[in-house]
Amino acid sequence: MQHIRYEMESEKKVFKRKIYEAMLKWKQERDGKTALLIKGARRVGKSTIAEEFARNEYESYIVVDFADAPDELWAAVDHISDRNYFFTQLQFIYNVRLIERHSVIIFDEIQKCPAVRQAIKYLVKDHRYDYIETGSLLSIKKNTKGIVIPSEETRLTMYPMDYEEFRWAMGDTATIPLLHEFYEKGHPLQQSFRKAMRDFRLYMLVGGMPQAVDEYINTNNLSLVDSVKREIIELYYDDFLKIDPSGKVSRLFSGIPSELSKNASRYQVTSVLGRSEDKHTMDELLRDLEDSLTVNFAHHANDPHVGMPMHTDYNQYKMYVGDTGLFVTLAFWDKDITENVIYQKLLSDKLSANLGYVYENIVAQMLTATGNKLFYHTWPSETSNHNYEVDFLLSRGAKLWPLEVKSSGYKTHKSLDEFCKKYSERISNRYLVYTKDYKKDGETTLFPALMTMFL
Repeated sequence: MQHIRYEMESEKKVFKRKIYEAMLKWKQERDGKTALLIKGARRVGKSTIAEEFARNEYESYIVVDFADAPDELWAAVDHISDRNYFFTQLQFIYNVRLIERHSVIIFDEIQKCPAVRQAIKYLVKDHRYDYIETGSLLSIKKNTKGIVIPSEETRLTMYPMDYEEFRWAMGDTATIPLLHEFYEKGHPLQQSFRKAMRDFRLYMLVGGMPQAVDEYINTNNLSLVDSVKREIIELYYDDFLKIDPSGKVSRLFSGIPSELSKNASRYQVTSVLGRSEDKHTMDELLRDLEDSLTVNFAHHANDPHVGMPMHTDYNQYKMYVGDTGLFVTLAFWDKDITENVIYQKLLSDKLSANLGYVYENIVAQMLTATGNKLFYHTWPSETSNHNYEVDFLLSRGAKLWPLEVKSSGYKTHKSLDEFCKKYSERISNRYLVYTKDYKKDGETTLFPALMTMFL
């Protein structure tokens, strides 16, 4: 079946997303033996990709949106144990004929109807139709209270559009394969480097939220893009207040740019909330924030080894915003709108503020999108009062790949050098991620942040 790049429907673009191929694999391999659960932050495109998939891959489909469902639907849910009745009611309510083994039912915003999520076990066993669930905040207590989470789910996490998906949206299918060639061969971009980095900074500013990307394509106006991003952040704040009326989760999210800019070895909760919190309460709030998928956590690896999850300090962590475009807006939240002049300076790499934390955030985002868990390591210097820090640690085979991130020229990479000296037998490759062209500096590979996706 021919897959579309995007199409216009109700004035909304449907962008090509990589998760589509994983969904296709689920349909072909599982053949209705599990439901597909697509989880992700609000506005990353879960509902859109689910409906596009249903339209392309099935003869008919129904979208049950629990955020805006008619009264008749809720009445039908009360009788979901009677599958014949339930399916008949769905077809009448949505005026769609379902065809056995050739139709799919999409349960959108499934977290708003725990009873249907629990019933997935029996719907799958019935095997008449396929099922796709989409949702966010799927694990917080109020969305799971009193139900048994079904094991008959194949779960996929959807992230904001990655850089390649962003280039596709711009109508560019050539750049990423070419960048990959240069990376594989270890060649600098030379004359192409300036344009490549400018294009990448545009992605950092616009971000990967489909609404923001669509706004940029339609208007080419970064101030209007910023307005869209502010609306998304406000939506997040509304969600945070629903799970935590005290506002602490919202403040933890808001504090990410300032905490990263301090270049501290951990996220300091007390500096954001103003006082110490009960550990049990704080752990629960942090779990809810992580479950929202609006943030990426990096945890401290006490013993940097390939088995890092076994030596993780879960009380020492850093937080990154899941989408760097939203991060930039959040960093300038004190202004009514992030003016075009700020965006233009960021785009041309001329803003005077130290933006190292923006590059650290985009590297965290890109590593997460390619399936990496985030770990970092700090340790005290033996000759001075400061700490060394390696920003990210990747486990590859039986070895580690340490990464240090810099927002400007490299000159020195002392922390990386000291780490590699201390743990030399555990390391195969070492990297400095920065804003300059690809090069080698002794045993260290230096490459521009836009190549992070190839690690």
